[in-house]
Amino acid sequence: MNTETHSTRQHILDVGYQLVAEKGFSNVGLSQLLSQAGVPKGSFYHYFKSKEQFGEALIEDYFSGYQSRLDVLFSDPSMNGYDKLMAYWAKWIEVNNGLCANQRCLVIKLSAEVSDLSESMRCSLLKGANVIISMIANCIQQGVEDGSIKVLDSHKAAHQIYHLWVGAGLMSKLNQNTECLTQAFDTTARVLKGHVAF
Repeated sequence: MNTETHSTRQHILDVGYQLVAEKGFSNVGLSQLLSQAGVPKGSFYHYFKSKEQFGEALIEDYFSGYQSRLDVLFSDPSMNGYDKLMAYWAKWIEVNNGLCANQRCLVIKLSAEVSDLSESMRCSLLKGANVIISMIANCIQQGVEDGSIKVLDSHKAAHQIYHLWVGAGLMSKLNQNTECLTQAFDTTARVLKGHVAF
């Protein structure tokens, strides 16, 4: 794929992300996407065979960027495992606080919407979420090894904490405030320090 081709495809994905994050996948029409991106219909079908394939590519692109940012944070040698994870959750509150229409987390935004509509998109979401959970588990294990985290099973803790945050993110959208996320933050801190178990 040459640079211009990659640039056009990425531009469509970037514009699509903004629209889907605000409106949801089903509420974004192809004509709206193309108009917003400033590309002809033929260009879209050059890169994506269908809207569903575009959705898969959008999810994969989202998780690729997410994983890169998380890798930078979790590789920071100046922080212990606990501090890295709590910085991650603090950032989650900042960008997924339920107070704006633009829901940045596509897992929260799309899981319920597309799981019954598209098996391929559901699988893409699940695959991406599982990679994030694995990265969280590795960071928890780092914290166990450096003494900043006290849990018995890093993978189990990662799954449970991630599920807590996805649920809190959904409730934050319903309540349109950050209370659920703040509660999740406090619970996560207590779990990682061994003060409470799920």
